[in-house]
Amino acid sequence: MPINLKRDFIVEQESISLNPGLLKDIFSFAKPFGHNEDAKNLNLGFGFLYYGLARTLRPQHTLVIGSGYGFSVVCFALGIKDNGKGNLSFIDPSYSLLKDGPFKTIGGVGFWDDETKVKSHFQRFEVDHLIRHYKMRSDEFFPLYESMQLAPIDLAFIDGSHAYKDVRYDFIKVLERSKKNTYILLHDSNIYIREILQHSGVKKWLNTITVFKEFFEVIDFPFSSGVALVRVRKATAWKHVS
Repeated sequence: MPINLKRDFIVEQESISLNPGLLKDIFSFAKPFGHNEDAKNLNLGFGFLYYGLARTLRPQHTLVIGSGYGFSVVCFALGIKDNGKGNLSFIDPSYSLLKDGPFKTIGGVGFWDDETKVKSHFQRFEVDHLIRHYKMRSDEFFPLYESMQLAPIDLAFIDGSHAYKDVRYDFIKVLERSKKNTYILLHDSNIYIREILQHSGVKKWLNTITVFKEFFEVIDFPFSSGVALVRVRKATAWKHVS
């Protein structure tokens, strides 16, 4: 029986969400910042990495900690949608720099206050059914993790409080619920001035875990604000960095 290549090609293309109209909406409404993006030519920068990792790894459970307007959340969720399986947990207490001050957030805008608006925001990208937002801090979320019967983490993105102790906490708590070949990304690995001023501890934490070569593989993309990718090599890795 002859194969209709044209028909099959069209079906394959329809399974991919990314198109110029959607990319424009991502820049307009998910508002990337510090992801090596370029709006002039619709280049999502690291956003393509987030989408590509979701497509490649096919995670059942993705976890995102922190996002200004949902850029990373949307990019991961689009990959999950195009895979046809998986879901995403999104943690953000919706702190605002103006309301809560610089000791609680750097750059927060209180965007996640209204759950109806949160759903509508993600609905714009047709991924709202894949995302569950938890309006809480990570230190409120993780103690409830097992009681909420959430699945182990296959893919995680850490972009919450950048204080060293908080980066360490988030990483270890993700690690405790991970397994071999879980991938963990840490945003803002290339903001040296804030590291010097102790407004960020991402790079310091990466330097801490890099020595544990038996348990982690680390690659850093030092462009724009930077993002680091960590592969967990052993399920017991959390015992050695706690």
